[in-house]
Amino acid sequence: MTRSVPRLLVITDTTLQTRHGHADLARRAIDGGADGIQLRDKDAPVRELLAVAEATRDVCGRAGVPFFVNDRVDIALAVGADGVHVGENDLPASVARRLLGPGASIGVTAYTPPMARAALEEGGDYVGFGPVYGTQSKANARGATGLDGLTGFAASCSLPILAIGSVRAENIPELLDAGAHGVAVISAVCCAPDVTAAASAFARSLP
Repeated sequence: MTRSVPRLLVITDTTLQTRHGHADLARRAIDGGADGIQLRDKDAPVRELLAVAEATRDVCGRAGVPFFVNDRVDIALAVGADGVHVGENDLPASVARRLLGPGASIGVTAYTPPMARAALEEGGDYVGFGPVYGTQSKANARGATGLDGLTGFAASCSLPILAIGSVRAENIPELLDAGAHGVAVISAVCCAPDVTAAASAFARSLP
């Protein structure tokens, strides 16, 4: 089964900014051209997260845009999300696949060739690679990989790659040249004065 992979995945965040909620961020980003939305909330209590996920799913569903949940396979399953993104400390992609079924899109964080191979073997549909240019969204994050890091990783990865980590619209051409399929973006869209305009700038830069 072939599952589509977004090229502009906007990851919603209410920690770096507090003007907009997750569902509102999703609506504004989709209006700008985002073709995938991922809900990311590390702090919300589970029932609050469930309600937020339902509201964000509904925004995406009305627009026909795939809705992903970051980390929480249980929440993705509960709300009928289109997919989930799992990291090193989350449930393995193989378990997420078993729980969510063959129709779900599963993204996997990977930054070494063995991790890329594992993502493929466990049923992942794409990998998130980074931080390419560094990051403001994670404490104790890994150092920036740079374009050389992305190029080297792409040579060993057979899954589509979404580059992440302080990505800007003007970086799109060099990221695609280095082997990225698309980008995953947090602060450059969510923290922008105009979320829709920021997403539109990214969408226009993707051929």
